[in-house]
Amino acid sequence: MLELYHFALSTCSQKVRLVLAEKNLEFVSHEVDLISGAQHDPEYVKLNPKHVVPTLVHDGGVLIESTLINEYLEEAFPDPAMLPADPRERHAARLWTKRLDDDVHAATGVVTFAIGPRSILLQQPSEVREANINAIPDPKARTARRSVIEHGVEAPEFASAFGKMLTLLDEVDAALLPGGWLSGGAFGLADAAILPYVLRLDHLAMTPLLTSSVRPGLSDWYERVRARSSFEIAVARWAPELAVEILRSNGEAVWPQVAALADS
Repeated sequence: MLELYHFALSTCSQKVRLVLAEKNLEFVSHEVDLISGAQHDPEYVKLNPKHVVPTLVHDGGVLIESTLINEYLEEAFPDPAMLPADPRERHAARLWTKRLDDDVHAATGVVTFAIGPRSILLQQPSEVREANINAIPDPKARTARRSVIEHGVEAPEFASAFGKMLTLLDEVDAALLPGGWLSGGAFGLADAAILPYVLRLDHLAMTPLLTSSVRPGLSDWYERVRARSSFEIAVARWAPELAVEILRSNGEAVWPQVAALADS
C-alpha cells in the first residue's frame, strides 16, 4: 500500500504525484497544510525530520526527498519506464533533477513566498507566523523566509532567486528539440521534476516568460505536458481554484517590478 503525505500546490508533491499517475499507482492521501504549519507537527516530523513534503510510505517503509522517492518508484514499479535505457541518457536526465535539488528549489521557495502566499501569511497573528518560521530547520531558509514575507519582491534575496529560475527556463528551452523530452525519448522523471517549477511561474502570473515568442522550445514542451492525462490527475485536480487565483492575483500586482528584473 502507498500513502502520500503531500500539499496540493507543493512543487515536490506535484512531481511525485505526476510519477504516481504516469505509473497508474493509487495512493492513500494525507494532505499536510503548509500554510498553517502542519509540516511542523511533531507527529509528522517523526516521519519527515526535514519538516517538508512529500513523504511516501510504502508497505510501512518511510521514504523522503522527492527526487529519491521518484527514483524509488521507478525501481519498485518499473513499468512504464520513466528513465531511458541508455546509461548516458539516464545520466543526462538525472542532471536535471540534481540541478533542481542543488539550486533551483530553494530559489523557487524565495520567489514563491515573496509573492504567492505572502498576503495570507501577513494576515496571520505575528506569533503564529514567527513560530512557523522558527520551526524551519535550516537557518538560511529561515532567514530568507522571514525576509521575503516582510519585504516581498524588494527583499534582497529575490533578484538572485528569480535569476536562477530564469536561467533554468533558458536551459530547458535550449535543451529541447521540437517534440522532445528532457528524459530522453519519452516523458519521464526529468520532465515530471521540471514541470512544477515552470507551472509555479505560470501560477504567479509570469506567463509572459513562457510564451512561444520568448522561449519556443519550453512553450511547446509545457503545452504537451499539460495535455497529458497525468497532469489532470496529479496536478490540475489537486489545485484549489481559490489558491491559484490568489497566487495569480498577487503575481499580477507585482508583475511590473518582476518584468523589469527579467528585462535586465
